[in-house]
Amino acid sequence: MEYGRIKEIAEQLAEHAPDPFRGYEISGDEIVMMMSPSRPHEFIALRIRQQLDRQLPPELVAHTGGEVEDPTLGKLRRPDVIVVPDAVFAEQTMAPFHPHDVALVAEIVSPSNHSTDYVEKMADYPAMGIPCYLLIDPRKGTLAALTDPGPAPGGDGPRYRTRSDYAFGDVVTIGGWTIDTSELRTYPEEG
Repeated sequence: MEYGRIKEIAEQLAEHAPDPFRGYEISGDEIVMMMSPSRPHEFIALRIRQQLDRQLPPELVAHTGGEVEDPTLGKLRRPDVIVVPDAVFAEQTMAPFHPHDVALVAEIVSPSNHSTDYVEKMADYPAMGIPCYLLIDPRKGTLAALTDPGPAPGGDGPRYRTRSDYAFGDVVTIGGWTIDTSELRTYPEEG
């Protein structure tokens, strides 16, 4: 199905979605309806954004929210944190961010649908040409810093060719920035 039609269907579904609906994502022919994230999830996004804000040059901004879209690939994603040029962020438009303007995306794995961040977005973000992907998993207290998008060995599509794994408490380096993860917390036990 053509991407424009898929997006139109997603918009129609969004109009009828119950609270706490956050938005939708599109990858190929799949529409993913997203619920509002939990407080622990948002706490991690805030801490990552705050740390990036202290390191970014004035021409870049860290933002919790926003859509990144590449219609030619049939992809629309809503990363938890993005780094984009301030001038692009300030543009007078309703359009999503173009992937070529995004320096970094960070995703915080949800307790229920972890395969989206580990599988689908692990393929989508390098295909979109986003140079840095920070994958934070509060279920396990781990992080992965992924960089260098390019062709996978054997021609299996674009992939991140560099990966460094960390645990909460480590200092993570990605894209020339560092993230001190000592403030990050795993998800609380339900009970």
